[in-house]
Amino acid sequence: MANTPQAKKRIRRNDRRADINGARISRIRTFVKKVESAIAAGDKSAAATALAAAQPEIYRGVSKGVLHKNTVSRKFSRLTKAIAALG
Repeated sequence: MANTPQAKKRIRRNDRRADINGARISRIRTFVKKVESAIAAGDKSAAATALAAAQPEIYRGVSKGVLHKNTVSRKFSRLTKAIAALG
């Protein structure tokens, strides 16, 4: 258990940040799922549109420190390659 005021504050702050970061990751996952479902349906134009909408959201996760830039680059590359394979 935290005894110092600083440690107590860190616990409060970490809980708040965990909620914010969890919401951010959940939002990113939703955008990625829209792209993946369009790819699974075989709809290239819908998948490309969904990817264009997901891109800023995904890279915002990098700038906020929620996701690593290489993880995002890998995911984006794989999605782009899957969309290109549809045509």
